[in-house]
Amino acid sequence: MTAGIGHNGGPEMTGLAWRSHCWRAARSRLLPTLPLEVVRLRVRRAAELGLDYKTYAGIRASTGHDLVAFLFSSNALRVLREGQSLPADRAAKLAALGSAGMIGLAVPPLPPAALAQAAPVLAQCHAAPPLLASFAEARGRLRAALGKTPSDAVLLVGDHGLEAEWCVAGRLAGYLPAERYFAR
Repeated sequence: MTAGIGHNGGPEMTGLAWRSHCWRAARSRLLPTLPLEVVRLRVRRAAELGLDYKTYAGIRASTGHDLVAFLFSSNALRVLREGQSLPADRAAKLAALGSAGMIGLAVPPLPPAALAQAAPVLAQCHAAPPLLASFAEARGRLRAALGKTPSDAVLLVGDHGLEAEWCVAGRLAGYLPAERYFAR
């Protein structure tokens, strides 16, 4: 396509290359000027949430929001059948997590009531989407579990590759494998 009269042949202002350039320029201007006190507050917040700073900063940078809640699958909590109790390491980690909401997702065949009994520290428990559910069904179940909580401020902690897809379906802030979140 040829440029019209008076066009100097400069960069196209509507294409992906221009938007990428603007994003990189804005990001490079932002990062060096982040005040030290803000970094300290974010390091402290990451510790409150039981996350390493790199994970927390990555989630915060990608969503632009702070984390306000966690979704824990029953697989991640190692509660797989009725009558089973929450393992001691999982219980200790959840007890230390006081500044964020905690919602349990009971993966079938475990009923939500059994997960609530095994992990009373969870604010609420809901039935998880079936592992091979459609995106629409998964999104509906996750929205019902979150209520009015903004989905991009919720981190999913799971223990199965198919659970990671819930993150996309529910438009969640991110997915974190259980072994990484509950690492000693």
